[in-house]
This record gives sequence, C-alpha cells and structure tokens, in this order.
Amino acid sequence: MGFVLKKRPEHEFKTREQGEDMIDRLILETTGFFAGDPRRIQHFMKVYGYASLMGRLEGLSDDERLVLEAAAVVHDTGIKKAEQLYGYNNGKLQEQYGPEAASVLLEKCGFDSGQIERICYLVAHHHTYTDMDGMDYHILVEADFIVNMYEDNVSIDNVKKACDKIFYTESGKKLCKTIFGFS
Repeated sequence: MGFVLKKRPEHEFKTREQGEDMIDRLILETTGFFAGDPRRIQHFMKVYGYASLMGRLEGLSDDERLVLEAAAVVHDTGIKKAEQLYGYNNGKLQEQYGPEAASVLLEKCGFDSGQIERICYLVAHHHTYTDMDGMDYHILVEADFIVNMYEDNVSIDNVKKACDKIFYTESGKKLCKTIFGFS
C-alpha cells in the first residue's frame, strides 16, 4: 500500500523559502539549546522529520506546516528546565516548562505572535492525548510516538495498541505499521 500526497491549498506563506529559513534557524538555535546532549538533538530531529513528512502527506498548507515543523523542533525544550529543577522529566513537566523555553527560541527566529501562540500550545499539550484540536496536534503527537516507541524499544503489542488508540491520520497509521512491520 503506497503513500498518497493530498492536494493542499495554494501557498499562504509569503514564500516557501522564508519558512524554510525560519525552520533552519530554529533547528540551529534548538541544537545550541541542547548543546552537549546529542540524544535530545537526535530525538527532535527525528520527530521533525516525521512531522514534516506527515504534514505534506496530509496536505497541510505551508503556514500549517511551518507551525507543525517548528513545534516538532521545540516540543521537548521543557526537558532541560525540568531536569535542572527536579533531576528528571516526564510528560507533564515537559508540557509545563516547554512553552517558556520554546517561546524564546521562536522569537529569536522571527516567528510572529500568532505562530508562537499555537506552537507553544502544541508544546504544552504534546503529551495530552485527548481533545486534540487540529491536524498539527495529531501529527505532532503521532511523530513523537513513532520516535519514542522506537527509542524506548516498545513491544510490538504495545505499538499496535498505540497505533489503534492514539493515531488519527492516515499517514501516521501507515508509517507506524510500515516502520514496525505489522498490518
């Protein structure tokens, strides 16, 4: 079964290159934020890669993809403060401390207040799996799940359960099934 790109609206963003430049700057800033922590850098880059692909496959507009991709890059920034304060992190602490750190990075890279508001909302909810409002939210959660299940060596039975209960998008379901080898 192949993947299909859905038709998306005409470009809403000023230029695609401008959005790509903002994402490139954000990736570099976030890499600096996590300097010396290659595991975190590798994690957000993988989530970003899957989120970007899924955003295209699901037909998100350039503006929607910009927000989604930025959220994927900064989704785990709350880990740093949580670990500094408590010596550990969990999903709720990531959601609590992430928006503040993400906002600083986003402002440095030229995101506007509306974009920052939505990105920070996604960061503040990326471990909340109910009442997901928007394709960007679903895709971010699914991309993070795919990476976390691999990194945490989750059993195939639990991967199947997550795919059935959490995944909403067609592209996310197909990727999950293909990556982990089940139908």
